[in-house]
Amino acid sequence: MKVITLCGSTKFKEQFEKANAYLTLQGNIVISLGFFEQSEGIEITQEQAELFEKIHYEKINMSDEIFVIDVNGYIGNSTRKEIDYAKQHGKSIGFYSQSEIK
Repeated sequence: MKVITLCGSTKFKEQFEKANAYLTLQGNIVISLGFFEQSEGIEITQEQAELFEKIHYEKINMSDEIFVIDVNGYIGNSTRKEIDYAKQHGKSIGFYSQSEIK
């Protein structure tokens, strides 16, 4: 079994859920986001945003791979940093836009 962390914009909650289900049914352990502030209209402080980012990097550390939710090729600044971080730490990287998930 692989451990896979989902990365991408919090505005793509529906696609995160589809990817989570698909990858789980393939026999993977999937780590997702704790919440989707853009999709759910949750307001967070700068301190919370920094904590959220730190936690997400720890999730990447625990993973074998990241899976980027890049709907219509969209990759924001935070996700780009996560991709770079994953590359620097030897993690495999998959992309929603190149997958069979629909």
